[in-house]
Amino acid sequence: MALRRGSITATVALLSLLLLLWPLMCLAIRSFPPDSRLSNTIFSQFAEAPDYRNGGECPLSSGKESVSSCDRSLVHIAMTLDSEYLRGSVAAVHSVLRHASCPEHVFFHFIAAEFDPVSPRVLTQLVRSTFPSLNFKVYIFREDTVINLISSSIRQALENPLNYARNYLGDILDPCVNRVIYLDSDIILVDDIRKLWTITLTKNRVIGAPEYCHANFTSYFTDNFWFDPVLAGVFGSRTPCYFNTGVMVMDLEKWREGNYRRKIENWMELQRKRRLYELGSLPPFLVVFGGDVEPVDHRWNQHGLGGDNIQGSCRSLHPGPVSLLHWSGKGKPWVRLDEKRPCPLDHLWEPYDLYKPNRDRFRPSSHHLPLVLSGSNSIGYSNYFV
Repeated sequence: MALRRGSITATVALLSLLLLLWPLMCLAIRSFPPDSRLSNTIFSQFAEAPDYRNGGECPLSSGKESVSSCDRSLVHIAMTLDSEYLRGSVAAVHSVLRHASCPEHVFFHFIAAEFDPVSPRVLTQLVRSTFPSLNFKVYIFREDTVINLISSSIRQALENPLNYARNYLGDILDPCVNRVIYLDSDIILVDDIRKLWTITLTKNRVIGAPEYCHANFTSYFTDNFWFDPVLAGVFGSRTPCYFNTGVMVMDLEKWREGNYRRKIENWMELQRKRRLYELGSLPPFLVVFGGDVEPVDHRWNQHGLGGDNIQGSCRSLHPGPVSLLHWSGKGKPWVRLDEKRPCPLDHLWEPYDLYKPNRDRFRPSSHHLPLVLSGSNSIGYSNYFV
């Protein structure tokens, strides 16, 4: 009896240790066996994407069924994946592959919420059915990691825990992934993603993004922040500019070394006590990185196409060339198109939409083809990863 009791005690101790060591942020999902009960529901809502192939200038593919995320020739993209923005995510992936010069060398890391109405298991199957050869991983984001750090925002959608998943990419993705492009789900690319991937992060910078120094930076924080000399002095000699966190090139090696996840969490904790800002997950990034961001050409984030956070009104493009369109703000193109009240620029999103009901009513014509606004001719024809 004593031996058995000792064995039970040892087993409990081992399980307790495993729970302590279990990743706080996520689990990785590779694939699931098909669930026939779902095949006639959510899977059937999306058409299978075209089969694109690499151009001749691309690295040779390994020919393996599964490509390791540690392959140094890959372009890594991280995106969230949830039921509300699923249609946008599918269109975004489609646009990346459509315009990539080497789409076989793009690897997607999808972060899915643990308690989404559509489970991570189903979302994984849907991605596989829509992009049969795509090389990707889906990670389950544990919402309890961040739920107690989130404060109320100007718009309820900004309080979704998944909005904060970008804070944890250094912990979520494989340790061998040292650089990643983070993309929001309400974007489309009309240029080769590798051009963004190859930008240089100078001066030991951790992230790169288009900056908008004409924006009123002070408006992103409350008087509680600016009237406190200690808080307002956090920028030191830095001259901070606004940048949008929906498109970022991130050096994950430096991110991990600098423990930037914890630095952002510290500001979120202070926000709960002092009310320093009103706008969700963006301000902690602004205060940690503002004035120390690698400036990326504005063409890589033509943001604000969803209007403001209240009305979601129509907006036009910023002056200059375009490589990426971003419907940040309240209005989303798929919603406005379905409600038959689209803004003019929503029609640029529509050709990448793989949602079947819309594809049935949509017939491409000369004015509704996928658009190349950047002037680039390096459009890839590729097969997805196998």
